[in-house]
Amino acid sequence: MASSHGSSPVPRGGRGGVCLKERDAPPARCRSARSLPDVCPKEPTGGGRGLCDGPSVVAEHDRWTVYSSKVNLPAALNDPRLAKRESDFFTKTWGLDFAETEVMPSFYLPNVTREHFAPYLQETAQKERIHERCKTICPNKDDVDAASSVDASHEKSRAELEQVPKIFMRPEFALEDSATFNSVLPWSHFNSAAGKSSRDVASSKLLQEKLSHYLDVVEVSIARQISLRSEAFFHAMSSQHELQDRLQETQRAVAVLRGRTAAIDRIMCRGPLQALRTALTRNNCARLHNKLKLMAAVHQTQPTVQLLLSTSEFVGALELISTTKEVLQQELQGIHSFRHLGSQLCELEKLIDKMMVEDFSMYARSDLNRSLRDEPLVLEKVHRPNADSQKERLESLVFGLLRQRKLDFLDIYGDEMILAAKAIVSQCVAENVLNIEDIDTEVITKLADQMRLMTFPQLFELLKNIFESFLLFLQTIKATLSVIKGVVLEVLASNQRLRLLEAGAGSGAPDQEAQRGPPLPQGEAELAYLTHEGLFISDALNDARQQAAREPSPPGGRGAEAAGGDPAGTSSVGRETSYMSGDAAMPTDLELNRVINNLQELLHTASDVSHDRCVKVLTARAKDGSLERLSSAEFVCLSRAVEAFVGDTEELCSRRSVSLRGALQSQANRFVHRFHDERKTKLSLLMDNERWKQAEVPAEFQDLVDSIAEGRMELPERKVPGPEDRKPADFLLVNGQKYAVVGTVLLLIRIFLEYCQCVNDIPSIATDMLTRLSDLLKHFNSRSCQLVLGAGALQVVGLKTITTKNLALASRCLQLVVHYIPVIRGHFETKLQPKQYSVLRHFDHITKDYNDHVAEISAKLVAIMDGLFEKVLSKYEVKAPMPSACFRNVCKQMAKMHEAISELLPEEQTQMLFLRINGSFKTHLKRQLARLGVVNDGGPQHGLVGVDVAFYTENVQALKSLDRLDLNMAEIWEQKR
Repeated sequence: MASSHGSSPVPRGGRGGVCLKERDAPPARCRSARSLPDVCPKEPTGGGRGLCDGPSVVAEHDRWTVYSSKVNLPAALNDPRLAKRESDFFTKTWGLDFAETEVMPSFYLPNVTREHFAPYLQETAQKERIHERCKTICPNKDDVDAASSVDASHEKSRAELEQVPKIFMRPEFALEDSATFNSVLPWSHFNSAAGKSSRDVASSKLLQEKLSHYLDVVEVSIARQISLRSEAFFHAMSSQHELQDRLQETQRAVAVLRGRTAAIDRIMCRGPLQALRTALTRNNCARLHNKLKLMAAVHQTQPTVQLLLSTSEFVGALELISTTKEVLQQELQGIHSFRHLGSQLCELEKLIDKMMVEDFSMYARSDLNRSLRDEPLVLEKVHRPNADSQKERLESLVFGLLRQRKLDFLDIYGDEMILAAKAIVSQCVAENVLNIEDIDTEVITKLADQMRLMTFPQLFELLKNIFESFLLFLQTIKATLSVIKGVVLEVLASNQRLRLLEAGAGSGAPDQEAQRGPPLPQGEAELAYLTHEGLFISDALNDARQQAAREPSPPGGRGAEAAGGDPAGTSSVGRETSYMSGDAAMPTDLELNRVINNLQELLHTASDVSHDRCVKVLTARAKDGSLERLSSAEFVCLSRAVEAFVGDTEELCSRRSVSLRGALQSQANRFVHRFHDERKTKLSLLMDNERWKQAEVPAEFQDLVDSIAEGRMELPERKVPGPEDRKPADFLLVNGQKYAVVGTVLLLIRIFLEYCQCVNDIPSIATDMLTRLSDLLKHFNSRSCQLVLGAGALQVVGLKTITTKNLALASRCLQLVVHYIPVIRGHFETKLQPKQYSVLRHFDHITKDYNDHVAEISAKLVAIMDGLFEKVLSKYEVKAPMPSACFRNVCKQMAKMHEAISELLPEEQTQMLFLRINGSFKTHLKRQLARLGVVNDGGPQHGLVGVDVAFYTENVQALKSLDRLDLNMAEIWEQKR
């Protein structure tokens, strides 16, 4: 039924669900109802113009009237065959999208949200709750009456509808069905045998009235439902009328716009465009003429390039080729006669690249293999008649190689440099061998074998020649690389100036703007772009700008001048200008800086190669061990020559090459090893033959010691013996102090001076020399301990016994070495790097070992007397005669001890030693008196002991420097209990 169908939801407001009109609704509370299209528009009004049913908005056809409607609205709404009303009934001619699309909110109304009503709702919440509670308790009378009346009407309608038979309400109801028809119209009332009677007529009327009653009930119910939907229907009709008005306004606006557009096209556009096309045609003809002249200039490119190559103007030739290729690609693209010129220019460019690489290789070979002593550093000898100088030729080659981005040309120079370094060594060896008659070059062909047959002076002369040749070699390389670096720096500066010019042009300088002419307005530039029919749009813009400035000039003039013209003018253009004009293919600043770094690295490589070749010379000579057998003076000469060469190369190349210094260090280590072994063996032989007797000190050793005291840690030159030479002395004077020494110690002093002098000559071996010297000093200390304290000299030398004099002499020799250890340490400290100072701790250990050895010798001397005291005093008896034989023997031994050591040891050490001996004697005497029971009681035994003690004191104090030594009786006697 119609009541079951619904249209689009319509917002309702007000009380009781009644929809308010739009003008009555509050603007902030209710949203305007959604307009729906109208299927029955009102009659058109005004101006005799109505709505058209056709799509055209310009032409008008038959007007629409109410008679054009094909559907009766009540019949459509009351169609019982529809299960529900179609949702697009009012919009089915507009499409589903129009019905489903949401209407955008108005931009003129604020977006009101619930938050705007939050304060009001908070204020009225309490009152609303009270109101709702009151409504629940006491409902409104009108609402109750209305609700009751509505309920009553609904109940009455439902009761009336229930009277209608259910068969009329079924979906499958169809009168064409015989069973349905018979049930609705029973034929029993019409087909009686007796014909129509009054009863039948009454039954028919009754059936008719019943059906009419059913129809009335249904129509009343339908009418009630329609009345409930009337508000929404009339609202949809009003919206449809408003939409029809807006469509009429749109139709009128579109018609006006189309008329104006047609007038503009007819009056304003056709004539000016025709004039512009005519002007562009004229310009195209002028451009065609210019292109023909440009083609003539390009045609002369190859002869001009050949002329430039004949004068070694590689940069000019490459620039001309680049400009021509650019003109072919931009201005002469598609010209059939030049279809092969591009490939020919590419091949010509490759040929020029190959020529430049070959010329640079030839230059490097001739520059590095020439006689370095007779010719200047940079070649000035010309190889071509048209070249000004070899330096300019080199600059031209470098400019061309950089122009073509052949940045690996330094590798070619590096390869030639390595070959030249090998040739230098071979040439020097061959020249030196020719001056040596003992070497037959026909029999001995290898350079290494020829060098091994040389004596040291001949080898030293060869090395000096090699070093000198390599220094000239490095100077030549540095001069050449300086020329190349100057070219690269010039190119780098040109690039920077070009960027500054471009930056100035981009900033819009007034003078440049004046030269370019006044710019086109935006509309004219766009018009020229859109209407140009030629090949290049840029030509149209240029022509339009020229017309605006009224300065006509051929667009291809500059290209013609760059590509053609006289060769002399092209060749006279500076390299820098040519370089700047072809900046598209130029190396970047980063690449140029990398080339500069490679130049420095190439100079470093040259230094390394020179050192490596010298290392091979030293290695070839050192294979048979001849360098290890050099004397100290010879090795020092060799070391000084190598250090001088290394220093010169470091100053020249700013490169600290380590190969030659490392090879010298390796040879120095072998030399140090042999040097140390020889002196250690010599010292061992001297000590094995040493009889530990005081030796005389020759005057030369005294002078040696004096030079050390003056700070000269080196061996003085040997003097020729003369008649006025001084006699040997008994003692060695060191800082005013006498030292009694053995001959081995004198030679030891000379030996460690040889170590110090070797370090002076070869500072690089200071660490190894220090380690070897410390080993030598340790060896002397340990060996002297074995021979003296350990009594090894009895078997080695054949001494009968180790006397106190031997011990005292050994102690004094050790003290002399201890005196010189700080001097040696200070000398080596000046030769070491701060990070190598840790090796100086060896001297601290050696000093401690020597002092411990001296203390052991002193303890040994005390122990000798201690044993003597124990042996003699064990037989002591307190009885006459006095002084006793025991004390006489003790005094005699004390005198012998003093006589043996007083001349060898200084007085302070002698006093300290006898103080310890005296203390030992007191201890043994006290122990013996206690054993004998002699006490301090003033008896006869006490008096006899006092006589012996006085005798001992008198004899000891009579000795030199022992006058304060005595025996205190109070210390000897035990306290009487």
